[in-house]
Amino acid sequence: MTEEKAREPSAAGVGPDVGPREEEVPPRGKWANSKEYLLSMTGGIIGIGNLWLFPYACYQHGGAAFLIPYFLFVLFIGGPLFLLETALGQYTNEGAVTAWRKICPMFEGVGIASQVTVFYMNSYFIVILAWNIFYLIHSFKSPLPWSTCDNEWNSELCHSPVNMIANPHLFSTNTSWSFLNNITLPDDYESIQYFNLTEGSEPDNTPVEEFWRNRVLRMSDELLGKVHWDLALCLLLAWVICYFCTWKGIKSIGKVVYFTATVPYLLLLILFFRAVTLPGASQGLLYYLYPEFGRLADPFAWESAAMCVMHTYATCQGVLTTLGSYNKYNRNCYRDCMALCCLSCVTGIFAGFIVFSVFGFLAHVQGLDMYDVATFGPSLIFKAVPLALSVLPGSTFWTVLFFLTVFLLAVDSQFMFTESLATAITDMFPRHLRRPGAREVLVLVIAVVCFLLGLTFITEGGIIPFRIVDGYGANGSIFLFIACLETIIIGWVYGADRFYDNIEDMIGYRPNAVIKYCWMFITPLIFVLLLMFRMITQSSYLEHGSRLQSVDSIVGFLLFVTPLMCIPVFIFVALWRNPQNMTSPSSDLRQARPHKPVLTLCKRTIFKSQGPPVGTTAERHEKIMMEEPIGV
Repeated sequence: MTEEKAREPSAAGVGPDVGPREEEVPPRGKWANSKEYLLSMTGGIIGIGNLWLFPYACYQHGGAAFLIPYFLFVLFIGGPLFLLETALGQYTNEGAVTAWRKICPMFEGVGIASQVTVFYMNSYFIVILAWNIFYLIHSFKSPLPWSTCDNEWNSELCHSPVNMIANPHLFSTNTSWSFLNNITLPDDYESIQYFNLTEGSEPDNTPVEEFWRNRVLRMSDELLGKVHWDLALCLLLAWVICYFCTWKGIKSIGKVVYFTATVPYLLLLILFFRAVTLPGASQGLLYYLYPEFGRLADPFAWESAAMCVMHTYATCQGVLTTLGSYNKYNRNCYRDCMALCCLSCVTGIFAGFIVFSVFGFLAHVQGLDMYDVATFGPSLIFKAVPLALSVLPGSTFWTVLFFLTVFLLAVDSQFMFTESLATAITDMFPRHLRRPGAREVLVLVIAVVCFLLGLTFITEGGIIPFRIVDGYGANGSIFLFIACLETIIIGWVYGADRFYDNIEDMIGYRPNAVIKYCWMFITPLIFVLLLMFRMITQSSYLEHGSRLQSVDSIVGFLLFVTPLMCIPVFIFVALWRNPQNMTSPSSDLRQARPHKPVLTLCKRTIFKSQGPPVGTTAERHEKIMMEEPIGV
């Protein structure tokens, strides 16, 4: 029996009924079993951020000492926010927009804001997937195209890493090669840098750098320039895969994740054993794990830890709410959230062993310091690791394995972005979009629109709009603001006690009381402090060390404020629709204890109850019928 039929409207009508009544529209689906849900959640939160974000942040901010702020923020912002969003979806049985509409009509804009950012990410994140496919295809060539200087895109200054790594003593800055032909070297010879892969550095002339710059990006001085059609085909392939894995919603996603969410762990395990056996791996692991507690005095370490938690837990993107909304009403979402939070932490730490073993290898063979080779983001995936793998025996095999791992990690995230957006739109217009065949058309429209927008990022100047969208449209401050509002709405407007009653009604017991006080005080306070810190310390977005042009800054500003403006706009919409019930939850939401205060503090009532009992004998019987079989 579906959850929609199980819920009866309140006799007192304590809240607004927005949109058509649920019995008038086709019912939503449910996960076929627990495994599909857990694997989908795993795919949604475990992504390339675990590979390129957490390990580098750990190295940069004190090694093992960084785990102190990281785990504190897991406890005080990651876990509480993860449970809030997942339980919200499971309780309301709605996507990221309509869930907030039902909980508090006044703040429907919070859900809209999250979906605007998801739309941004749907458009540009998949470009990383297209780059990865491009590299994966070229990984089958022998020799690897980024391992030699014999390609048409290489410049005259290109230097092969095979020779440099095999004979590092000949390529140090104080080595003379004039004995070969008694030639005179250029005056600036000693200033040539061969392996500077750090983000924002001046371009070098290694084959891996020139492949990235001259073959993949093919940058020009034009604003956008022509589209690179080989990359466009990779982008099209990425969207075709994404479409056919998400077009049936959880019915198709639930089957695909059996492969895409499990195989990456096997591949990571294989890469781990190879990485830790490389020469110099111990040096890299020492830099990764050695605790420098003095670094914790730097506020940037704490800000970085908080943002790592936010990004690796996929919060404020509607993904957790969407996936949770397809759960049965009585699923133990509290237990699931704790397990998934631990899994994300362990995966990030484990990935760090792979990444820094590779960095240690690069530093060892070149005689450089770890600081000169450690990097993150696209530079890690598309330059540092391919460089290291290109000089190993069996380089083709290891390179294919690596890019296949990255593909599986990234494609799951893309699935969930698309599903979050599709579910949100479907739940906003259920009478039209829950009809047979309607969802397939909706996902196709999303794919086509985002594909066309994505072509902008694979033009000759596409890396600039890519970084603008990444720096402004997916700016961490947007997610911090949304997260702060989410905790305030649940903690103070809807009522933390009432939400605890809802969770207890679903899972049979109340979560740890600390989470309630996190929602009310600790978590929003941390978000406010982080927002203030970022406002003070962050300057205008920079590209290659120079400030963006005014038109680029304007575009970036519009990308940044558009999702945030949705919040006040929909407050006025709610005021226009029904000013008397702007904060009252929908009457079709089940309230097991409507006479209890919605918020108490130190045994004192802050907000009283808002309605009479709605639980009837028939409704309790319906709840029993919805319970999952034990062991599922």
